[in-house]
Amino acid sequence: MPELPEVETIARTLRPQLVGRTILEANVRWARTLAMPSVKKFREQIKGQKVGEVSRRGKFLIIKLASIREPQAEPYNLLIHLRMSGDLAVKKGKIKPEKHDRLILNLSAGSASGRPKWSRVKSSLVFNDTRKFGRVWLTRDMDEVTGRLGPEPLAPDFTARWLYKALRQRHRQLKPLLLDQTFLAGLGNIYADETLHTAKLHPLTLSDSVSKKEAEHLHAAIRATLQEAIRRNGASFDWVYRGGEFQNHFRVYGQEGKPCPVCGTIIQKLIVGQRGTHICPSCQRE
Repeated sequence: MPELPEVETIARTLRPQLVGRTILEANVRWARTLAMPSVKKFREQIKGQKVGEVSRRGKFLIIKLASIREPQAEPYNLLIHLRMSGDLAVKKGKIKPEKHDRLILNLSAGSASGRPKWSRVKSSLVFNDTRKFGRVWLTRDMDEVTGRLGPEPLAPDFTARWLYKALRQRHRQLKPLLLDQTFLAGLGNIYADETLHTAKLHPLTLSDSVSKKEAEHLHAAIRATLQEAIRRNGASFDWVYRGGEFQNHFRVYGQEGKPCPVCGTIIQKLIVGQRGTHICPSCQRE
């Protein structure tokens, strides 16, 4: 599943291809891809919406829209969660749908006046999802979808002090807690393993036993790991997300049986919270 660095990379890639384009029509090829609203309302509401911004919140891609037909109307937000196998791409012209294309948005060519050229489709935003787990929301109130998410790990309000206090207020194992999107938005299995190894913390450590110094190390490790992964365009894996190179720099994730890059001890794989988890038993003592 694409995590924060991959979704951030996708947002940065799509931004110059989408901003300023107007959505001419929507081809919904699998109704359950839409979490909200209904297919009929989605087609009606998204037509004539101009893309103003492409960003991210946790693992959600966010496309902010503004109506061409009703400039004074409250703007919509198009939110996309790729889940296990979702993929987004902008393709030239009006395309012929492929087998696993679930949603296609036809986009205008735009013009110097800012008005779309309604007669011509310049490109198509295609949501392809083999396993059908990905979801799309169109809403004016983004909190309906993202309101329960925890803080952004790269935002100014995510501080070592906040993390220490939040850890001490809970009695949970570290790895499952870091994967809880209501605690911290954006971390998944890959970056939780990488972060915990960098911070030299065992994934089964109870959160309320973490010292202030350990919380500071964990905070620094989260930021450093995510920033480096973004710099390398995330990690390429499976057939879903391609183009990143952070997988070539994994410390422990997927490295079972290989030597730890810090001490040389053989990396082990555990099951924590029903998730495959990779650790160095020497650097990360339980």
